[in-house]
Amino acid sequence: MQSYFTFKKINLLASLLAFILIVAAIIIQIQYDLEPCPLCITQRIIFIITAFAFLFFAFLKPTKLAKLSHLIILSLVNVIGIIFALRHILIQGGWIKIPAECGVDLGYMFDNFPLTQAFNLLFQGAGDCSKIDWLLFGLTLPQLAFLWYFIFLVLTIYIYCRTQISE
Repeated sequence: MQSYFTFKKINLLASLLAFILIVAAIIIQIQYDLEPCPLCITQRIIFIITAFAFLFFAFLKPTKLAKLSHLIILSLVNVIGIIFALRHILIQGGWIKIPAECGVDLGYMFDNFPLTQAFNLLFQGAGDCSKIDWLLFGLTLPQLAFLWYFIFLVLTIYIYCRTQISE
């Protein structure tokens, strides 16, 4: 009996979820007029990498090598995401002390730097890393990111252990 949850379907679903999380973060940013901090930007980039990695593996035949590569790459990416999210959680909780302003003001950037350098600084973020701007069910955005990285890590391990290998 063939399982409904195939290597391809689970990877496509995980990729879709990661892209939805990125879109949700952008909608929250726009809706509540929030400035993402450097850690927020980094976590978004990690979600983008996660989404594209899941998408890439969805179109590979699940051979031993593909499954092992899938496990290693996606585990590494999501553990890195967990580390960045945990650091952000610790900063917001006051356990790690950093300067309040993590980045440069947008207006200042575009007024005082060449365009290419301003765009590089833009991806560093401009918000306050220690400030809690938004909650969902009592969870901050870094806590939600941590939860999703953990879910993706568990899903990656599940895919490795439970999906069938093609010969």
